[in-house]
Amino acid sequence: MLDVRRMQVLRAVVTSGSITAAARNLGYTPSAVSQQLSTLEREAGVPLLERAGRGVRPTPAGSLLAEHAELVSTQLAAAEAALTDLKEGRTGRLSIRYFATAGTALVPPAVAAVRREFPGVRLDLRLSEPDDPLPLVAVGEVDVAIVVFPRREPPAPHVTSAHLLDDPYRVVLPEGHPLARQRVVDLADLAEEPWIGKHWTRSSPCQRILLDACAATGFAPNLTVEAEDYPTAQGFVAAGLGVTLVPELGLGMPHPGVVVRRIRRPEPVRQIHAVVAAHSRDLPAVRLLIDTLRAKSPQR
Repeated sequence: MLDVRRMQVLRAVVTSGSITAAARNLGYTPSAVSQQLSTLEREAGVPLLERAGRGVRPTPAGSLLAEHAELVSTQLAAAEAALTDLKEGRTGRLSIRYFATAGTALVPPAVAAVRREFPGVRLDLRLSEPDDPLPLVAVGEVDVAIVVFPRREPPAPHVTSAHLLDDPYRVVLPEGHPLARQRVVDLADLAEEPWIGKHWTRSSPCQRILLDACAATGFAPNLTVEAEDYPTAQGFVAAGLGVTLVPELGLGMPHPGVVVRRIRRPEPVRQIHAVVAAHSRDLPAVRLLIDTLRAKSPQR
């Protein structure tokens, strides 16, 4: 098998026209160069150089190997450059998971910033709901997930969590509702109201936040109409079928037939975090993503 390093020595001799000049350029002794060439000729099984005056010139086999040595050098340089780009985060793949309201308000500007600064990075963007993306982050299948805290179980110790913002819930009331005259509504005042929302389950961090807040006030909300998303829930509220609580990120453009009020005693708040896999935490694209997510978070 031909040795690539010896082929590079041959190329240096062919380019410079003499063993002495090649040795000087390579930082070797002439005898070391001659030894490398002798070994390469044994590997090739044919003469590679012949005398030409005071120098040497390649045989047809020597010219062939010198040309291939140049191709190998070019490919190695390209491979090293590609590896450097990958290690420094300028190329590669970045997988991001997010929930619906984050995808509407937070994620798009951050993704646009990453694409501008790192056009060589391929982005894999997917909605995580209804699945929990944290296990995928823990095993390294997902680089970044936007999730809601607090959670029943904390992330794995090797997973990094970056707080992005606190997202308080607001009560959405029908126009003309008696509580709509108040600027702030006590959560206890909603105890006897019909509620609109998803089927209650404590496996959902968002719903668990609401159930815990209501329990702290001494009641369990009476869900009378199920709605799978916040805009649909607002439509039912506007029709006078009940009230609902929506986080600020989920309000978007409030329905024209509703009013939105702050909640107190207590004010339910969901904490939005970006959790990052261990192998991704130092990638420049990930740092830019999180910095932009924080910068674009609405000021409360």
